[in-house]
Order: sequence, then C-alpha cells, then structure tokens
Amino acid sequence: MELYRFISGQAKRVLIRFHPSDDNPFGTKAKQFLYLRGKSAHFAAALFYMIDVIRSILLYSWREYEYIIFVRYLMGTAYLPRPMDYMAYRFFAAVVPTSPHMFFLDVTPSVAETRLRENREQLEMFENTNELERTRLKALSLASVDNWIIIDADQPIGNVQEIMRKSLSLKENELPGNTLSRQAA
Repeated sequence: MELYRFISGQAKRVLIRFHPSDDNPFGTKAKQFLYLRGKSAHFAAALFYMIDVIRSILLYSWREYEYIIFVRYLMGTAYLPRPMDYMAYRFFAAVVPTSPHMFFLDVTPSVAETRLRENREQLEMFENTNELERTRLKALSLASVDNWIIIDADQPIGNVQEIMRKSLSLKENELPGNTLSRQAA
C-alpha cells in the first residue's frame, strides 16, 4: 500500500490489485481453497487463482492508468509443483503484460512466518516454514529468468520502500512503460 500511496502522491494514475482478490467469485474461491489441505485443494486454489489473475488483466490492463500494481501476479506460478511452475511462468510471462518495474520481495522463511503469524488469524496451506522455503527457492529461480528487481525484504519495511522508490525514479527516466508489477513470495 505504501508503494501505491507513493506513486499516487506523484500525481500519477495508479491501480492496485491483490491476488487472490475478494471482489469476484474466482478470487474468493481461490482464497477458500488456500485454507484447506491436500492435492485437490492445491489444484483448485491454483486454478481459481489463475482465473482471478486473468480476470484482472482483462478488466484493468487496458484502462487509462500510468501504473498498475499487481500483487502476487506471475510469482503465483511458484506455488505449482515442478516442472509446472517454470512452464506456467514462461507461458504467462509471454502472454500477459509485464514491466521493467517488477519487484520480487525476498523474505526468508523464518521472517515471513513470523510476520504472517503477527498479521493473520489463520495461515494458508503454503504458510509454514517448509512450504515457504520451497516456494521461495522456486520464486527466486523464476525471478532470475527475467528482469526482476530482487530486494532483500528481511530488512525494515521503510528500507524496502526506499529501495523501490529509488528504483522507480531511475527506471522511469530510463525505460518506457506503464505497468508496474510488485511480487511477494
């Protein structure tokens, strides 16, 4: 949200979309399945998540915004089993809008789990140390494939925000584009 406030404070038109989103049945279903266990729940969560993201792209990517912030956009593919994660990432990266401003906020599993427990009443199926480590490694591997700006997000949030702001200021002067994707593992 801080990034959204920063960009909109620069008199820019900006939209932020969180996935899974809660404003449509696909995102709601994806979220429901994330709180269940088992392969069927995993598959259903991934399927509804994918439809939710595609819906956001279809509804919002063509509108008149200077920046669109997608949270958990392409990196949602890291939750898929190998080698589907890589194949899905490559497929979606080829067909959906991307940007020179793609941030991967790298959080170690111990820090992520601590933050999740402090801010959530209930944890999702992937929010335990083992799953967080497995997903983080896959997401880092995917982030290294493209132009992701990988930020050490174990540091205080103010430092992370400052790195993102500086990166946007530099990139805005260097590269054209109108889409900003922020990713979090």
